[in-house]
Amino acid sequence: MTDALRIIPVDILKSLDKKDLITLLEGEQDIRQKMQTEIELLKSANENLKDQVIEVNGKYVRLKSKIFERSSEKSRDPVTKKDPKRKKSTSPKARKRTQKSLSEKYPNTPIVEQNISLTEEPNCPCCQDQMSDSGLTEVTEYLEVTPKKYSIIRQQRVKYRCQKCYGSLVTAPNPPRVKAGSAYSDAFILDVALSKYCDLIPIERYATIAKRLGIDLPQNSLIGLTHHLAGFVKSVYDLLRKEVLSLRAVHADETRHKMLEGDENPNWYLWGFSNKFSCYFEYHDTRAGKVASTILLESFCQVLVSDVFSGYLKAVNDVNKNRIEKKIKNLIAAFCNSHSRRKFKEVESKFEDEAGFYIEQYKKIYAIEKVCKNISPNRRKKFRRKMLAIFTKMRLKAKAEIERYSSNSGMYIALNYFLNNFEGLTVFIKNPHVAIDNNSQERLLRSPVIGRKTWLGTHSRKGAETAAILFSIVESCKLNFIDPRKYFKDLVNDLHNGSPPYTPRQYKLAKQKSCYLAVFGT
Repeated sequence: MTDALRIIPVDILKSLDKKDLITLLEGEQDIRQKMQTEIELLKSANENLKDQVIEVNGKYVRLKSKIFERSSEKSRDPVTKKDPKRKKSTSPKARKRTQKSLSEKYPNTPIVEQNISLTEEPNCPCCQDQMSDSGLTEVTEYLEVTPKKYSIIRQQRVKYRCQKCYGSLVTAPNPPRVKAGSAYSDAFILDVALSKYCDLIPIERYATIAKRLGIDLPQNSLIGLTHHLAGFVKSVYDLLRKEVLSLRAVHADETRHKMLEGDENPNWYLWGFSNKFSCYFEYHDTRAGKVASTILLESFCQVLVSDVFSGYLKAVNDVNKNRIEKKIKNLIAAFCNSHSRRKFKEVESKFEDEAGFYIEQYKKIYAIEKVCKNISPNRRKKFRRKMLAIFTKMRLKAKAEIERYSSNSGMYIALNYFLNNFEGLTVFIKNPHVAIDNNSQERLLRSPVIGRKTWLGTHSRKGAETAAILFSIVESCKLNFIDPRKYFKDLVNDLHNGSPPYTPRQYKLAKQKSCYLAVFGT
């Protein structure tokens, strides 16, 4: 029944004959056509509203806006009007004059082009004659931002019926979701989770921002969404564990963490393990070395880079006992030179000359290491051999001077630290695949530590597990210079389509391979 017929009482419809009903339906169709025409006119008027007329210096100016994406077919820059293939001058004066426009600095950003013209053609300031459009323009650029907008997706799933037996209805299936039946889309869930674990925005603040935009979001529901996402991508977290422990050198570090509720022990610890391409976190209610032992027993690494913490020394001993039985090469403990240098830096104010010597030597060592970063492992090994003489010089001087200081002296502690851990501090010289310090792992702990300060801790064991999973994946994306939001979007879509899980490292390699095949073919 049509809309027009619905509003007419049934008894009146029954009294109408066939001719009257046809006339009524034809009239309704005419009304629908007129309404459609009006809708099109309103749409056109709405488009025209985008053109603004403003007053500038007593003159009315019209702004016409048009948005377009970057085009590979454009042969000339929209600002400089120059051919990009043409070689630029390399003279110092030319370099000084040349300044990149915003469209050059941010080539992937959409451009909204505004044509600004006067509503009335001006008169010439010289002869007072009316002027006309010269066809020339002056271009300026500035950055614009559009605030976040929320929308409701209304899905209408078609129902199919049998025209023969009318025995059943079949409904088109609901597309797969991270949380089936949820009031929130996958994109919304990703935005909430990555706002917290990538951008370090607390859930409470996220909800406050949304409320200012007219959406009142329950915080507990948002926290639950992060748990669902963590469970959905846990297979990637398991792959990261294997990936971290598969390379020759593994970095390890830990930091304190507060368990606000959900456990008798409020003092928990975040344990982090990483290599060049992957990062893996676990939260535990203890700082005992058994945590590191359990993880490293599964590894095939040759070197563990860490600070001089007894828990890691215990882990190395436990792993080596197991490897002796299996006749596998022992795990070597390498120590962080930044910690050693820091000991001398802390006492520099009191022992300026004595500590200054070791600080200067470390400057020479790190100068050589800076050269070693971008060269092959074989060349790196040759360069690092130059450091051995510097370390030996420091060791001989430390042995000769340490007895001059009291055991409670800061200088004594710094020298003792250096001498007792000399073998571990110099492991990297012999192995080109080992880093000079543990700074890379400490940097990976930065986001969880900032998050700890922001939201104070976790409220349950489930929250700690969620934080470990999502921080591991996000920080692994950063190690591979991948946008976490793009990675998560592609990962969730691929998992919905039945693809196997993949780590950020595998994702990057797959992208590089597809680009290579697109350019060079098979």
